[in-house]
Amino acid sequence: MPRSCSTLLQNIFNQRPDTYATPTDGVIELLAGAKERFTNSDEFRASKDQDLMLKAWRNFAKKGIHGYAEALTDKENVVLKGRAYKGNIIWMQNFLQEDPKIICMVRNLKSIAASFEKMYRKNPDKTSQWYIPHETRGTTVDKRVDMYMKNIPVSISLDQILDGLQQGLDSKMLYIRAEDLTSTPKTIMNELYERIGLSPFEHNFDYIEQTTHENDVIHGLDNELHKIKNKIEPLKEDYVEILGIDACNFIDTEYAWYQKYFGYIN
Repeated sequence: MPRSCSTLLQNIFNQRPDTYATPTDGVIELLAGAKERFTNSDEFRASKDQDLMLKAWRNFAKKGIHGYAEALTDKENVVLKGRAYKGNIIWMQNFLQEDPKIICMVRNLKSIAASFEKMYRKNPDKTSQWYIPHETRGTTVDKRVDMYMKNIPVSISLDQILDGLQQGLDSKMLYIRAEDLTSTPKTIMNELYERIGLSPFEHNFDYIEQTTHENDVIHGLDNELHKIKNKIEPLKEDYVEILGIDACNFIDTEYAWYQKYFGYIN
């Protein structure tokens, strides 16, 4: 999920000398583009041996993602950051020939919406995608909250998580609540390492060096979207103060499936 401390997690990973964790990375998008061509190009569709083409395609995807990672680093473990993985679990199982290790950061939706609202208020000098006055969209806090939830990037992440739950694929992912990572980082990282099969590591949670950097100007929201605080501290839950009680109640009601599943409401 956006605004859910995935950048922080990547920089925690990078304290390990055996691990390379990326900023937002596009290799899954490269493979998605190749999948579209494999599906629709005449050359592949014309093949008499479709089973062989499928085998070759899967090998192409597997070797492609491994080759990509090997070019990034010679470290033993590579953690690729991207939102599309959680929506492509079965496809990845097919070409990797094993269960992918997918970590999905989540956060209270009210806090995510409040984070977007803070960015909106922080940048009054720029035209905002959340403010469309001639359509009377985004002209109040309540209307902007509705837009945050129903547009990319939040909407597609919600759909991917819901689709995974509906297909019974939630056991294939390790969900980590941002609130838990920032409150009990040692416990969460130990549990994470046990789940994905890495040895424990003694992290310095009082100083997390920022080793991942992104060109946040392209998002048009804020120039420091992916800047982390060096010391891990519990997240401030100020969503009622920022959004108001009505908008918060709307989120809890409209997206009760998410809020209940991750323990944000009863």
